[in-house]
Formats: sequence, C-alpha cells, structure tokens
Amino acid sequence: MKRLFVPVLLAPVLAACATPQPEPKAIRAQQPMTAVLIPPVPTTPLLKRKIAIGRFSNATNYGRALLFDGEKDPLADQAADMLTARLTDSGKFLVFERKDIEEIQKERLLQNGTLSPLVGVDALIIGSVTEFGRKTEGETGFLSSTKRQTASATVEIRIVDVQTGLAFFSTKGSGTASIEAGEVAGFGNRAGYDSTLNDKAISIAISDLINNTVQKLEERRWHTDILDASADTVRISGGASQGLKLGDQFRVERPGKTVISQQTGLPITLPGEEVAQIRVVSFFGQGDAEGATARIVSGGVQPDQMRDLIVTEAR
Repeated sequence: MKRLFVPVLLAPVLAACATPQPEPKAIRAQQPMTAVLIPPVPTTPLLKRKIAIGRFSNATNYGRALLFDGEKDPLADQAADMLTARLTDSGKFLVFERKDIEEIQKERLLQNGTLSPLVGVDALIIGSVTEFGRKTEGETGFLSSTKRQTASATVEIRIVDVQTGLAFFSTKGSGTASIEAGEVAGFGNRAGYDSTLNDKAISIAISDLINNTVQKLEERRWHTDILDASADTVRISGGASQGLKLGDQFRVERPGKTVISQQTGLPITLPGEEVAQIRVVSFFGQGDAEGATARIVSGGVQPDQMRDLIVTEAR
C-alpha cells in the first residue's frame, strides 16, 4: 500500500496567495464647514441732478434758405430732441423742458388758471449744430456703376451754471453715415436720395458727446432743502425719483458766505459748516413731487434756522 506525502513546501506558497488585509486606519471626524460672510460693498447713492435743455441752433447753411422768418429749424430741433431723449433714458437726471416753455406755460394756465413757478435746475445745456453736409460720390465702369451717399454732422454743447451764468464745460461730437448701391449690366440697386442719413449722422454725433456730458454733470454737487424739522427728525425735498434710498446718509450744513473774486469777478461760495448728519427712513409724495423723512444721527437742526441750511452728500 502506497502512502501520499504532501510536501511541506506548499504551505509558504498558499500563505503568499492569501489576500492581505489592510491595517485599520483611524477615521478623523470631519469638521463642519463654516460659512464666511463677505460684508457688502458700500455703494454711493445715484442722486439725480436737475438739468434743462435750452436753446439749440443751426449754425450751418444747410436748409436755412428754405425757412421763413421765425420758423424753427428742424435740424436744431432734432439735435435737441435727441440729446433730451439720451439724457432722460440714462435714468441719471431729472430733465426739464425749456425749449418749448411758452407752450408749457399756456397749458399750465389752462389747467390751473395761474402760472405756478418753474422748478429750478442745477445746470442748463445750450448747443448748436456747427457742421453739416452731404455728398454723393460714384464710379462708372464698363457695364457697372456704384453710387455712395454720405452725411456728416458735428454738434457742440456747453453746460451753464444757472447761478452765475458761467459756461463751465463744453464738448462736441461728430458723426458720419453713408449708404452705397451699385449695378452691373443693368442689374442691382439704384439709390435715390436717402433723407434718413441726416438723422443717422446727428444721432451718431450725439452719441459721441453723451458720455463726456453725463460724466461732467455727475460731478456737480447734489443738494436739496429742508421742508420741516423737529427735535430728532427732518423732512427734505426729493425721494426715490431722485435716486434716494432708505438708509442713505446725508450731511446738513450751513452754506458758506459768497464773496466776489477780484480776479474773475465771479461769485465764489466759501466752504460750509456741518451742523448735522441725517439718515433716510421713509418717503412721502408722488412722482417728482416727493419728499423724504430722515432721522438725525448726529448734531442738531433748529426749526427756526432750517431755511438757512442745505442737505448735501456725505463725503
């Protein structure tokens, strides 16, 4: 009878084929994430300045020979209307009409039976169309021709301080618009006189000057008056339509004395004296005839002196 012998060497081989078990690792408890709150960036209130569009004229000879005495120039009216629309659409200003003031006064007289005072503005814009022209160019070749119409315009404006009559800023914008048509062997487009090129050229000129105009008007200091005052509350002119928001803080000051400069002959207002700081808490009124109620944060306002004080931006 034969006996089976299992070699002892198989034991190490079987041990090597066994799957090794990983050593247990210590599990670290995850720390809860903490939300980091980023404080909001303080924003400067967008306070709307009151401006008016005054006289616009056509300083060129274009189309003037066809006008009767006293008749309005359509080129000048078009430039003024476009500028008024751009400033209004910007949402940064309260734009008052001065160009057609006679018609406005007549309508107010019919509605109210009397002429109420006009709203005062911070600045008046006066301008003119200083350059305007059209030209037609063409090339004719064998069985082909092209025709190009071009209109170009330049509009200049100046901004006047209504208190002193000083023109403190001027700028201009230029624009060119064109259209081209051609035909080959009698096929293609024939371009007639295109009157819309006039409109496009003036519109481009207005767009060219609008950014500088807006920037300069925003540099003007915003201010308003006090309507009523008590121990800890003041009511001021202006509301949401002028860009005021709840929580806005303003400075109440006594205006400095106005003196005449011997150098220029112009009035110069000396720096004012701060008497209080106020914060807006609510609004009242409707439309542009709005007011705001504000709490006194520091200082004080005497009711008998409020007519001598102004409210302006806290800087």
